[in-house]
Amino acid sequence: MQHRNESLRTYMVIAIFTAITAVFAQITIPLPIIPITGQTLAVGLVATVLGSRYGTVSMVLYALLGAIGVPVFAGFSGGPQVLIGPTGGFIFGFIATAFIMGYLLEKTNYTFTMALIANLLGMAVTFLFGVVQLKLVLNLSWAGAMAAGVTPFIAGGIIKAVLAAYVGIILRKRLISIGMLKDKSSTNRLVPN
Repeated sequence: MQHRNESLRTYMVIAIFTAITAVFAQITIPLPIIPITGQTLAVGLVATVLGSRYGTVSMVLYALLGAIGVPVFAGFSGGPQVLIGPTGGFIFGFIATAFIMGYLLEKTNYTFTMALIANLLGMAVTFLFGVVQLKLVLNLSWAGAMAAGVTPFIAGGIIKAVLAAYVGIILRKRLISIGMLKDKSSTNRLVPN
């Protein structure tokens, strides 16, 4: 019975963070090719709080919901055309980012400093996936893809990384303390900041 309750709590937390990502995706500042969205902040929170396994599951669920047409992507969009379009690489990048960030935190420790490093690395991974697809779909040069998909987002990305690291560590600690999340870090404890 306890294992069943634990599984249910885990599924609930994954679903909540998937929903948070969908809500944050609607926070947009329109730009010509790629809007500034709250998605990357949400991905940072997801990975920092849930870790590699559950964070990846949450991002796969988010991508699948969007792929079947649920309007969870930026601008209340959804459907496979978003995933194969110019900005789809960023969404695929969210999946890789969640895994890499979560893995790094699990293998080190959950301090603000490590969470910030993981979030900055995650930002780079998301940019990498996004720029590759942007280049291929729009037939841009690498410089053009970087100018459209990275340069306008660096300052905001750093701010979002700091926020995700700070808030993510606090949320993770709270969820563990109320039994909604198990601590599976390599140190099996939360290291104080």
